[in-house]
Amino acid sequence: MTPISITKAFDDSKLLGSVLSDPSTWQAWRSFLCALFSLPMTDTEADVFRACTGRAAPPAAAFNEAWVICGRRAGKSFTLAVFLACFREWRPHLAPGERATIMVIATDRKQARVIFRFVKGLLSIPMLSRLLVREAADHIELRNGVAIEIHTASFRSTRGYTLAAVLCDELAFWRSEDSAEPDYQILDALRPGLGTLPGAMLLCASSPYAQSGALFDAYKRYYRQDGSSVLVWRAATRTMNPTFPQATIDAAMERDPASAASEYLAEFRTDVQAFVSREAVEQCVPRGVFERAPIENTRYMAFVDPSGGSSDSMTLAIGHREKDVLIVDCVRERRSPFSPEAVVAEFVAMIKRYHVGTVRGDRYAGEWPREQFRKAGVEYFSADKVKSDLYLAALPVIMSGKVDLLDNQHLISQLCGLERRTGRGGRDSVDHRPGAHDDLANAVAGLIHVLHASAQTEAVGIGWIGSAGPRQYFGDHPGWGLGGVSGSMTNPALARGPEYSGGGGAGVYRHRGG
Repeated sequence: MTPISITKAFDDSKLLGSVLSDPSTWQAWRSFLCALFSLPMTDTEADVFRACTGRAAPPAAAFNEAWVICGRRAGKSFTLAVFLACFREWRPHLAPGERATIMVIATDRKQARVIFRFVKGLLSIPMLSRLLVREAADHIELRNGVAIEIHTASFRSTRGYTLAAVLCDELAFWRSEDSAEPDYQILDALRPGLGTLPGAMLLCASSPYAQSGALFDAYKRYYRQDGSSVLVWRAATRTMNPTFPQATIDAAMERDPASAASEYLAEFRTDVQAFVSREAVEQCVPRGVFERAPIENTRYMAFVDPSGGSSDSMTLAIGHREKDVLIVDCVRERRSPFSPEAVVAEFVAMIKRYHVGTVRGDRYAGEWPREQFRKAGVEYFSADKVKSDLYLAALPVIMSGKVDLLDNQHLISQLCGLERRTGRGGRDSVDHRPGAHDDLANAVAGLIHVLHASAQTEAVGIGWIGSAGPRQYFGDHPGWGLGGVSGSMTNPALARGPEYSGGGGAGVYRHRGG
């Protein structure tokens, strides 16, 4: 295919211009492409360039890296991938048998399928379709030695390619169970592959979200920076796509101004921030300690985050206290799909291994967890705090380094990926970011809470009596306790009276008098 400029390809009704139903609605995107490739601009296009980049002077050279921060439905187009595949000559720089890859990275498989259908649609244009050699489920090979591949966000599967271009879609919302910062790790894995071919390009396009991550970092570094070799383009939805209904934006602004300003006006959210830093979490992680075996004459407690088995994981955390340090000894996670009854049996076996007779848990599914754990010989009590409050209560313990976690990457990633949001009333809440998971972090936060609460109650004379044989408790019901009970409760009714026969430790109960 004869090399031509991207604007000429869009102007040609037999090429990319054939996909534009109304070319006048693409004027802002045309200005972006002129800036990206350092092409001449009209006065109108130059005005758009200055408004969207904060730069005063037009670029003197084409960019190899660009960040597009736009509102939703702004028309972030993957025609650029097709243009670079079809109209750039990469073969002179390739070794025999080597392919130049145009990689499009999507947030998840569903989004990847949407992008792939769009790319295939563009390559069905008659003048482009003759380049097709082979089409598979996730990649297309062309006669000119180029392959267009669709990937989901993973720093492992994106390594080892000779890259002509990478287009990162919605990277502000990338998520991973393997990393709390998948955007940075994936970009670090990609950059060596972009260094082989002259003119290789990195294009990151996303709606903005929190003031963190690679997208916000690029915005801080390169926006409004004349002469910078990295282009940052920031624009509202209707700037890039004037056909989008203003009424939809107005309604969203009325419902939730902070969210709508991010979604449609391309403003980074000020009401969302990282809950805890990676440095704070990692100071609590002894490297190489993946689990701690039970110790005799040690009182353990357990916390479980139940799940129905169809979507979320079911998780368990067991730990103990040594003076003023809270120790996480064991964590378990079973990812969906699974049989809830089978996982309860597995967790109960682990709980009993640590001589625990009761377990605290998330307020989930009403009576179901209570019934299932009771059948297996363990009493289940709902937590006295909701998930968000458990996180907020655990934060000072983590920040002070008074907890020993485990070297579990999923746990570390989930804790580091938590977000603190400030509501309209000023109340803070903590949860995982959209589309992510926090089941393991929830179980550990719950465990930290019950261990910390047990220390506080014992400090004022609340707890168990004796070191061997029958344990005496003060309380009318084991549910009054803040933590688990060491030992196996053969007859739960005994806990309603003054004595309970258990082994190896005791629970924590509210004191009712001497």
